[in-house]
Amino acid sequence: MTTIAVVTAGLSQPSSTRLLADKLAAAVSSALPDVQIDVIELRDLAIDVTKNMLTGFPSPALRAAIDTVTAADGLIAVTPVFTASYSGLFKSFFDVLDPKALDGKPVLIGATGGTERHSLVLDFALRPLFAYLRAEPVATAVYAASSDWASPGDLDTRASRAGREFASRLSREGTVAAPASGFVPFEQLLRAGE
Repeated sequence: MTTIAVVTAGLSQPSSTRLLADKLAAAVSSALPDVQIDVIELRDLAIDVTKNMLTGFPSPALRAAIDTVTAADGLIAVTPVFTASYSGLFKSFFDVLDPKALDGKPVLIGATGGTERHSLVLDFALRPLFAYLRAEPVATAVYAASSDWASPGDLDTRASRAGREFASRLSREGTVAAPASGFVPFEQLLRAGE
């Protein structure tokens, strides 16, 4: 069974950040059979993360979250955007991980914000963070502005595409079905000729 850790840093309840995380997890689940999804709400661990940064010792709840992320086959990481970047809570959680904990781990990144103008946070903040941690983000990342929730058709399409890419990356054989549009990942075309 494939395990996926979902880290969501939304502060409110309900939060659009959690809604996007759930949408991405559902997209992966529909593309990859036999998957276990474990969701980590960082809001619930905020005090534990802060204490760990001050003392260097995780609480049992934070240790469990860290172990879940470390042991997972893949990671979905979603943050709200504050001041044109990921939230402090999101960054602090990844700061308390062992620097090698995400080596080679596939990551599907997402972010939420009030306006579309913050969408570049995916490429200018999140990708560099995960590159530093030597994780491997998939090509498609998903940003959801407030307007995306009013008419979520395009958001659903983007989430579905990202979910398929992530599932393909996690699949040992890389045989995740191509979407109805006929798109087949290049790596799958190359393997077909072997």
